[in-house]
Amino acid sequence: MKVLITGIAGFAGSHLVDLLLTFRNLKISGTVLEEKNIENIAARKDKLVLLAGDLRDGYFVDEIIKKIKPDLIFHLAGISSAAVSLQKPKETLESNIIANFNLLEAIKNYSRESKVLIVGSAEEYGLVAERDLPIDEETPLRPANPYAVSKIAVDFLALQYFYSYKIKVVRIRPFNHIGPRQKPEFVVADFANQIAKIILNETSAWVRVGNLDVKRDFTDVRDIVRAYWLALEKGQFGDVYNLGSGKSYTIRTILQKLITISGRKIKIKQDPGKLRPVDIPNLLCDNTKFVEQTGWRPTIRIDQSLKDTLEYFKVSK
Repeated sequence: MKVLITGIAGFAGSHLVDLLLTFRNLKISGTVLEEKNIENIAARKDKLVLLAGDLRDGYFVDEIIKKIKPDLIFHLAGISSAAVSLQKPKETLESNIIANFNLLEAIKNYSRESKVLIVGSAEEYGLVAERDLPIDEETPLRPANPYAVSKIAVDFLALQYFYSYKIKVVRIRPFNHIGPRQKPEFVVADFANQIAKIILNETSAWVRVGNLDVKRDFTDVRDIVRAYWLALEKGQFGDVYNLGSGKSYTIRTILQKLITISGRKIKIKQDPGKLRPVDIPNLLCDNTKFVEQTGWRPTIRIDQSLKDTLEYFKVSK
């Protein structure tokens, strides 16, 4: 079976590689923006076929799909940070929407038998009313940042290609996922990175924070990539599924857990630069639909995810 992972060297992509390499009879290919940026998969690159290029280049995407004709496609490439999107809104919209369009067009033209996972985001739900918690797939979409807007476009463009051309897409909306290899532009990785520096005596014992009172639903990335596989194995084409643990924590609670794991006395200081113009109070996943259809459940506890993330940053220093 031929598998294509866009963004194969990224956070989720690299963990998906780890999972798929435990299976037999898979030929795994993946796209990277540049060949030099493969740190997350460097140890496994001899078992992979890597293709360097920009998915905003339609010719590049066409050639990949024509050549490989993948059985399964996991589309994970793109800008994935709401915070970054506020700084780079145009780049976020272009990177996420155009790349997705190019991929769907190439599949339509050259590989209609491919099964395709299109990754949206819980950020699509945006400013959710308290009465709508927990969030199921019918909750209204109220995007609060350019990243969320781009993911709504990706999500519904995939739905349109399913309706119009019968492309075998499965759409998912993951809630926050965490774990080793995540970039420190995300809140848990940011805290873990700062605390690792304190442990290694590289900085003073202060952690700079944004809004600690919002609540988020966190799932370990290793559980999330299992869900990606199950989504293509058991999901209904054209349908959309929420992926999350079903439990939300305040960011303050997550920080206190990391500090406890570190065993250090650490002070907290709010950084105005880490505050967003609009902060969504609570994102809490209702995963009932996906669990009932696939049997998936998260298996890695939040404390283990945090411990592994902190250890990753300590070792990588």
